[in-house]
Amino acid sequence: MTVILDERDADPAALDNQHLAVVGYGNQGRSWALNLRDSGANVSVHVRADQTRDSAVADGFAAGSLEAASDADVICLLVPDDVIPALALSPRADALVIVASGYTLAFGRLDPPCDSGMVAPRMLGPEVRRCYEEGVGFITAVGVHKDTTGTARARLLAVARAIGGLKQGAIEMTPTQEAVLDLGVEQAFSPAMRRVSESFVQVMLEFGVPLEAIVTELVLSGEVERTYRLVRLEGGAAQMVYHSPTSQYGQLSRSGSFDHLDVPSKMRDLVDEIASGRFADEWDAERDAGYPRLEQLREKAMSPEILAFEADLRSKLGELAVRGD
Repeated sequence: MTVILDERDADPAALDNQHLAVVGYGNQGRSWALNLRDSGANVSVHVRADQTRDSAVADGFAAGSLEAASDADVICLLVPDDVIPALALSPRADALVIVASGYTLAFGRLDPPCDSGMVAPRMLGPEVRRCYEEGVGFITAVGVHKDTTGTARARLLAVARAIGGLKQGAIEMTPTQEAVLDLGVEQAFSPAMRRVSESFVQVMLEFGVPLEAIVTELVLSGEVERTYRLVRLEGGAAQMVYHSPTSQYGQLSRSGSFDHLDVPSKMRDLVDEIASGRFADEWDAERDAGYPRLEQLREKAMSPEILAFEADLRSKLGELAVRGD
């Protein structure tokens, strides 16, 4: 049975007399450090001597070296997954190491000789801070990977509470479950949705609909975004009442139109690559080679032509449009 947790399940006292080290001061690291400090935790930041350290100092933190984080009671590793294995850290036997993604623990890229676990916000890094400041918090995935001291779960939940990650509830998962889900969304769900969108654009163009109108319908108008917001707040079934009878009939009567396509088989193959660890091996090889394929893929996906078209369209339509006097 799935365990759902909230703030009542965490005891802030579990962090009493504990020194917390935040490693990294990017999107997640800055938000975690600020939220932890505002929640009363004793926290320091540990980053390389670059602009991120300058940012941490400007925010009032005593920023130290990466190696110095090893002395902390709780070490929060908030750098990219592919960077974590190369960190020069030697946690104490009674320490707790926390990651914000199950990836490194799930696929054996991180195995500290102490307590370890995951606090994975279902939220973009900067929004972790904004949601905390707004008092609304966010949903989180939490899970203990190794408990050598008997205090791993208590300290893990206290950290999750301190950053705002229990205010909307948390799902208890293993790091492996979280990693398979997270990567599955990225590698199976998102590419499928991208293909659907591209196919829709192609068909609309064939029927003479302007590209600008198609992009506006799908993105710039915000209608799809706000529809999903209603799905989030009220539920997929409940939000149907906001659609016209024509829309309801069209959606419901055509809902089985693509049932003959064997989408699950391809998704299953992609997720099997994740769960088996083959993708992790591939990503390690890509990192070790200096990310050549990633750069090629980025150049294609974010070509100057695409970026220019998007910028031009947003200057004419939507919230960022430039209006004349």
